[in-house]
Amino acid sequence: MIDSWVNKDYSGYIPKKVLVVGLTDNLTARKIFEEQLVLELKKKDIKAVESSDVFKTEFTSVWQTEDNIQNEVERLTDNGFDAILISAVKGVKEKVAYSSDIYRRDYYWRRFKPYYYMYQDIYIDPEYYERYNIYNIEATLYDLNEDNVKSLVWVASYDIVDPKAINATVKDYVKSIIKSLEDETIISSNVKQ
Repeated sequence: MIDSWVNKDYSGYIPKKVLVVGLTDNLTARKIFEEQLVLELKKKDIKAVESSDVFKTEFTSVWQTEDNIQNEVERLTDNGFDAILISAVKGVKEKVAYSSDIYRRDYYWRRFKPYYYMYQDIYIDPEYYERYNIYNIEATLYDLNEDNVKSLVWVASYDIVDPKAINATVKDYVKSIIKSLEDETIISSNVKQ
């Protein structure tokens, strides 16, 4: 987690039935994320449902107007939902780092010859630079029972560095979300047995 904010107007707020939404066109990642977060919320004695079980296909496959979204929110509240936890990739940055396993001491920096000797593989080794991606992901919790701008309960930003395995990455990300919600006392830190 790189940043977090909680609305102090929601002191003592605990959601009871949460719709979990993974905003991504990667259906596999969405399904794994929603399933994992729903499972963890249920362990905290919070009813949680995956958006793929609630949203109709046409709601996520075509552009929606504000009126359509409001109608969907009303349908959700009519079905007992009091909160939505939504997660979306906000950006991707490509980073480049040089890779070298040579330990350098200060005296290498004082003279040209040892410095050049140590770094000349920049010219020769095509794998000297390592490229990787950092995904900035935002998770946000909204209170559906509020009909004003104060409905934002909590928001946090996370950086996921060079994910390799989707299951492990999602598991770590969900753990971070749960920990942040516990730290802000939005959900209990007790696990349901």
